[in-house]
Amino acid sequence: MDKWTEMQVFVESVKRGSFSAAGRQLNLSPSAISKLLSRLESRLGVRLINRTTRSLSLTEGGERYFKRCLEILADIENAEDSLTSFVREPTGTLRINSTQGFAKHQLLEFMAEFQERYPLLTLELQITGQAVDLIDEGVDLAIRLGELRDTSLVGRKLGESQRLVCASPQYLKARGRPTRPSDLLQHDCLRLSTSDLFNQWHFSSAAGSELVNVKGHFVTDNVDVLHEYARLGGGIARLSAFMVAKDIVAGRLEPLLTDYRIERQLIYAVYPHRRHLPAKVRVLLEYLTEKFSPKPPWS
Repeated sequence: MDKWTEMQVFVESVKRGSFSAAGRQLNLSPSAISKLLSRLESRLGVRLINRTTRSLSLTEGGERYFKRCLEILADIENAEDSLTSFVREPTGTLRINSTQGFAKHQLLEFMAEFQERYPLLTLELQITGQAVDLIDEGVDLAIRLGELRDTSLVGRKLGESQRLVCASPQYLKARGRPTRPSDLLQHDCLRLSTSDLFNQWHFSSAAGSELVNVKGHFVTDNVDVLHEYARLGGGIARLSAFMVAKDIVAGRLEPLLTDYRIERQLIYAVYPHRRHLPAKVRVLLEYLTEKFSPKPPWS
């Protein structure tokens, strides 16, 4: 078996955390993967992976080899992508990482059209609540909200999304409408259990700035659940415009405290530094820019 395949098997085993998961990805049996890796270690004369019945872990030599394999496989992919650019038809698997909210309320709406334009591409959409290592996870492009702090990545700003304080008509009929930020302390505000900062609502006006540590009787670890509970009349929520714009237009939610300024979220498409941008990433960047800039669909 060639060295490129050995590297692929090794990298997938490390990424997936088990021989069985790597086997499913590569259409190989776990025993075939185990034998291949043992042969690789024998050829290199060094142990790469510590194996237990429940997990895999890299040795010091394995760590070094893993990083180099990632670089080499990326170079091979770039070489193939250069041919793809030449024939003007992007192919292969395009791995996209996004938050659940942005994927559900924005990305999915456009993905079918994108696939119609580029039918030879296979889209793999990964949903995570936290930023992932794009290189280690094999991600081609990720959607990130907020300021970019990872200087190892290239970022293209797609737009901004205003945060909105809103509630359903039935909640406002039962509980009344707040007219200033401090009124929120008398209301059921919907909160996240995973982020204290999310539950600190900042407001600003000509009179100055105000911070409200909101309270309420409903807490969840999922923004999408929080959004749905607000639509059902469960309380007041502070959510991104890209999530609630359609609800506001349809009358399912009403914006509140609109005389006050609330912070905005920056939205970026990010990808790893590469000498040559793969054609599949380039066409996706062009498409996202077309859809979200200069005026995003939720504005």
